[in-house]
Amino acid sequence: MSGRALVATQLEVVRSGQRVLSGFALSAAQGEVVALVGPNGAGKSTALKALAGLLPYAGQVQVQGRELRSLELRERARTLAYVPQQSLLQQAIPARQVIEQGRYAHDAPWPFRRREPHPAVVRAIEATDLVGLAERPWDRLSGGEQRRVLLARALATESPLILLDEPTASLDVGHALRFLELVRQLAAAGRCIIVALHDLQLVRHYSDRALLLDRGSLVASGPAREIISTRHIRPIYGVELEDGAPLGYHLADTR
Repeated sequence: MSGRALVATQLEVVRSGQRVLSGFALSAAQGEVVALVGPNGAGKSTALKALAGLLPYAGQVQVQGRELRSLELRERARTLAYVPQQSLLQQAIPARQVIEQGRYAHDAPWPFRRREPHPAVVRAIEATDLVGLAERPWDRLSGGEQRRVLLARALATESPLILLDEPTASLDVGHALRFLELVRQLAAAGRCIIVALHDLQLVRHYSDRALLLDRGSLVASGPAREIISTRHIRPIYGVELEDGAPLGYHLADTR
């Protein structure tokens, strides 16, 4: 790992007069996968939106050494990509055009009018297993397929920093694990990934570090295997961790 891709200090978010995130701090390096964990309402999505500049915040967010507020919108889009839990998109446009939206900050207007798709778009489609669905209208895709399209759009930006809010929700087991394997490959290639995940076993297996939130506050941070432990999890979730007790699975070796 080299260089700080994202640094947040004393981050605070107030919505409708209520403080929903306070004292949040994060320092993530290039080549690192950092997971945000916590029960529903802990503040994971709020933190991600603030880090992406989608919510007003107090405190500081620095992206590759520059204050997030100082970045022009196109420059911000080239620097970081954000994948929400849900999209408001309703138009019946082909999945490929949705993915090509990831090139808006790089290309001339209407990049989908290119004669040939950008190589980054092609790679994103292949990486998310969407080759056979690229021309299908958005409104005819299942929820899990739409999620993969949004993931591909983020990959098409080629941004060095990617923020993912529950990216495996609505994905079947195979596609979820393949995507997390892809996340690890992206990190190995030098990207910084910040991801909110509910599945603690996946956090332990696929992330380098974890930040545990509860009721809008940062409770603990450190190596994922240290944070996803009974000492930290029991007081927040009210559960005991039992290694090996649940049904486990991993990608089959098809080589």
